[in-house]
Amino acid sequence: MRSPRIIFTCSVFLASLLPGMAEKQPVATPDPVAGPETIKAIDMIISEAIKNQRIPGAVIWLEQKARFYHQSYGNRNIVPAPRPMEKATIFDAASLTKVVATTTCIMILMERGKLKLGDPVGKHIREFSVPAKSGITIHHLLTHTSGLPPILPREPAWSGYATGIRLATGLEPRAKPGEKYRYSDVNFILLGEIVRRLSGKSLKQFAREEVFEPLGMRNTGFVLHPSAYPRAAPTTREKGVLLQGIVHDPGARAMRGIAGHAGMFTTAPDLARFCRMVTRGGTLGKVRILSAATVKRMASIQTLPARHKVKRGLGWDIETPFSSSKTPPPNHSFGHTGWTGGSIWIHPASESFLILLSNRNHPFERRSIRSLREEIGTTAGKALGLND
Repeated sequence: MRSPRIIFTCSVFLASLLPGMAEKQPVATPDPVAGPETIKAIDMIISEAIKNQRIPGAVIWLEQKARFYHQSYGNRNIVPAPRPMEKATIFDAASLTKVVATTTCIMILMERGKLKLGDPVGKHIREFSVPAKSGITIHHLLTHTSGLPPILPREPAWSGYATGIRLATGLEPRAKPGEKYRYSDVNFILLGEIVRRLSGKSLKQFAREEVFEPLGMRNTGFVLHPSAYPRAAPTTREKGVLLQGIVHDPGARAMRGIAGHAGMFTTAPDLARFCRMVTRGGTLGKVRILSAATVKRMASIQTLPARHKVKRGLGWDIETPFSSSKTPPPNHSFGHTGWTGGSIWIHPASESFLILLSNRNHPFERRSIRSLREEIGTTAGKALGLND
C-alpha cells in the first residue's frame, strides 16, 4: 500500500559559520515563515506523536527565503534517564548520508571531470569489472536501478571497511541494469568507494573538506568523537548496549562508521545550511559547492516512470513508495528519508525546505512514521502556499 507523500521533510543540525564567510545564519524575524496557527498546528502534531509514544522527541526546521521556524520537542533520551531534546541535538542521519554526503561528493567529482554518470562502475572499481556487471553504471547506482541486492550479507559476521567493499563488489545482480528499481544500500557503498578511489581520500575526509567545512556544518561528519556522544540522540540497544553516538546501521557499523549509505551524524541547523545551499543553486554566500546546472540535474527525474513506477533523481527521491501522494506534489520538489527518523524535503523554486529529525527507534524499533511526516509536510506546505 502506497504511503502518503511527504511534501517536505528533513534531518539536520545547526552550525556556526566559518571565519570570513559572507553568508549569515538567518535569524527569527517579526514576520516568521508561518503564521501562529500553522506553528501551533505543527507543535500539536509533534506533541501528539510524542504523547502516543510514536517518537520520544524531535527537532524541526521549516524555512522559506531565510525566514524560519526551529523548535525541539520531547526527549533526546528515555533511557537510562530522561533528557530533554535540544535544538542542536546530534542525530544519526542514516540514509540522509546518501544524498547529503555521497551524492554531493560524486557530483563534485563529476564537475571536476573525474567521472561521468555513464561510466561503468568497473572503470573505477577494478574488482567490479566482470561480464555479469559490465553494464552497471554510476547512473544506475545513483538511481537504484543497478539490479544489485539491497544490503550486504550479515552472516557470517564480518567487520572492516575493506571487507565491506569486498562483499559489495562480490554480489551478483538480481536483475539487468535499468530493468528494475530496487532501493539498495549496496549502490551507495560502491559510490562511497568510488569517491575514495578517485579522490585519494576517505568519504569522511572528502565530504568534510569539500562539503561540510565550506558550508559551516561544524557538527556534521562521520565517526563522532566520544566527547560528542552525550549530545547525540541515542537509537536502539544492541546486546544490552545503548547506541549513542555510534552508527545504528549494521553495515555501516561493521565498516567502522564510514560508508556511502549511512554513518553521517548531523544537526538540524547544519542540515539547514545544506538545504539552503541547494535552494540557491549550489551556492551559500561566497561558497559554491555545485553548479546550478548540476543541482537541477540531481533533482530532475532520472528514471523511466513507465518502467519503474517511481521517480528518482540522482540520489534524491522525487516520487516513490517512500514519498508517494494522493495529491499532486509541488513541481520540482525532492527529498529523502532516513531509517532512524529523519527526513528532508526541498522546493528550490520557492527557496523552501522542511527538516524533521526524530529518534523514532529509541530505545526500541517502532513502526514507520511516514504518516507523521506526511501530516507535518502537508501542514507546512499549505502554510507556504505549495499545496495549491
